[in-house]
Amino acid sequence: MTLQYAIELIGTFVFAISGALAVREKEHDMFGAGFTGFITAIGGGTLRDILLDSYPLVWIGDIHFLYAILLGILAAFIFPNLLSRLRKTFFLFDTLGIGFFTVLGVEKALSLGVRPEIAAIMGMFTAVMGGVIRDTLTNEIPILFRKEIYASACLAGAVIYLVLNHLGMDREYNLLLSMSVIIAIRLIAMKYKLSLPTLD
Repeated sequence: MTLQYAIELIGTFVFAISGALAVREKEHDMFGAGFTGFITAIGGGTLRDILLDSYPLVWIGDIHFLYAILLGILAAFIFPNLLSRLRKTFFLFDTLGIGFFTVLGVEKALSLGVRPEIAAIMGMFTAVMGGVIRDTLTNEIPILFRKEIYASACLAGAVIYLVLNHLGMDREYNLLLSMSVIIAIRLIAMKYKLSLPTLD
């Protein structure tokens, strides 16, 4: 198992937990919580693959992703109080996850021959759309529409990856640098409560 593959599985696991915990206080039954966790984990990658006409979908083509999702949902059921107390830890994992999945989404789009502009959007979709679907299902304002910097950080990292890729930077260094930009933007924005200008 490569490090990249392990990180993909861990990211999927964490996203599944976040989705299942999101409905904890909304009186949903176990099936509803499990379904929300499942959609949160696979939503972004599935939407990307459908838009790019890439089949089989990742979680259908590799059963280990489904196992990671099921383990995440199970963990949310067994340790809900412990996991809820680890919100800062999960924020960090979520931040690491969106950085990693943004770059992987860009790479997959490029491998399928789309233009760089489309690849950047697909990278952003991969990272954030699972969370958008989760928020919609739980009657929350989708994180995409809140003032906090989230999707814009992913888009910035995607653009940086594309620029450095065009300039011929080694893939591993490019992945690390682009991910770091996304993570840094997200952490700094949350620490100092930064947000993009509104239309008011």
